[in-house]
Amino acid sequence: MVSLRMRSCIRPLSTGVRLDKSFAKWYQSLWQPKSNEPPYDHIVQLGDPVLRVPANPIPEKELQSPEVQYLVNHLVKVMRAYKCVGLAAPQLGLSLRAFVMEFKDGLRDQYTKADYKLREMEPLPLTVCLNPELKVLNYEKVTHTEACESVRGYRADVARYREVLLTGFDASGRHQELRLKGWNARIAQHEMDHLNGVVYTDLMNRKSFTCTCWQAVNANSGRIKLSFANK
Repeated sequence: MVSLRMRSCIRPLSTGVRLDKSFAKWYQSLWQPKSNEPPYDHIVQLGDPVLRVPANPIPEKELQSPEVQYLVNHLVKVMRAYKCVGLAAPQLGLSLRAFVMEFKDGLRDQYTKADYKLREMEPLPLTVCLNPELKVLNYEKVTHTEACESVRGYRADVARYREVLLTGFDASGRHQELRLKGWNARIAQHEMDHLNGVVYTDLMNRKSFTCTCWQAVNANSGRIKLSFANK
């Protein structure tokens, strides 16, 4: 097989590797155990340049490679460790077009029945999206509060389209097509934004931007520590 050149798929900003390496060799160098290099076990925070550049497509011939499978498994592991409902590769420091989503039925207990219905929530099984594309099916926008593990400790109101069509490839490299509405459509739009260098703070109602622990800050005379790890 002809080697895949880095120039066609990876930007130097997010890799810092020589351009004459093949995609597989480059990516293998990332997932082999090293000292704190991407893909990270933590989620990067706003200010990291990787969150502000469009992510690179994964070459289709590499979709079923061990390196991409490692990335998928690592995304799932970190997403579940942080107990979030979606996670994109750039959030682990890797500028590739991949994200995972999962909204478990057990999360229903975190919302009132009225909120669950208002936000059009429903369970979403683990979903892997490689090289995804998103098409709006319903241009009506609905506003709800969002948070992001890359802007940890804050939340704000964000308007999102009610229904979208998500296409791309699953973890096995097979083409998939998902029609999503309500809360699950919101999750997909949020993660697609990450692949395009967009963070929800770019779209939010600025007056609604709120520290999630402001009451605890006051109750503890400001003695609050915000951790960026999952523990």
